[in-house]
Amino acid sequence: MGFLNKLLGRSTTKEEKNMSKLNIGIILGSTREGRVSPQVGEWVKSIADQRGDANYEIVDIADYKLPLLGEADATEQATAWNTKLASLDGFVFIVQEYNHSITGALKNALDYAREAWNNKAAGIVSYGSVGGARAAEHLRGILGELSVADVRVHPALSLFTDFENGSVFKPADLHLTNVNGMLDQVIAWSGALKTLRQ
Repeated sequence: MGFLNKLLGRSTTKEEKNMSKLNIGIILGSTREGRVSPQVGEWVKSIADQRGDANYEIVDIADYKLPLLGEADATEQATAWNTKLASLDGFVFIVQEYNHSITGALKNALDYAREAWNNKAAGIVSYGSVGGARAAEHLRGILGELSVADVRVHPALSLFTDFENGSVFKPADLHLTNVNGMLDQVIAWSGALKTLRQ
């Protein structure tokens, strides 16, 4: 569209610019009462929005009310979930560590789709007693099976230093560099992988 506009001598509208940008979903990986993932997700989104290099949005798996896979008819929820994922070019997962792994809710949501994940890129922002590192490593294995390319840069947040009383998110300034580094890779890889899906 930008080339056509140049050829016709007219400027690109804001809507056209937004349409040509990648769509990146910031996926909240917890559904429990009192969770802190919305605070972390909004923090990542505020950093991402300042970049202006993609359309970023929060995707809360709690909104989709997915029952445990195979336990109930979830055609409507699964269709809505897959439609949302299909509209995205890449992901940033907000991952909390539960018993050395990801939450059951996130694993369930991952299992509810297949093709909608394929040939896309993902970054991981994790938190836990050791920065959520073990959950992030488990997630990488699952993403590989879903043909999602996970990027190297990984902001890891500590429950001891980045959260006040374990519930109020107050990230250290040093994480800003890692979040931007992760987003650089997600955008580059998402753009490259989009060519495989066209």
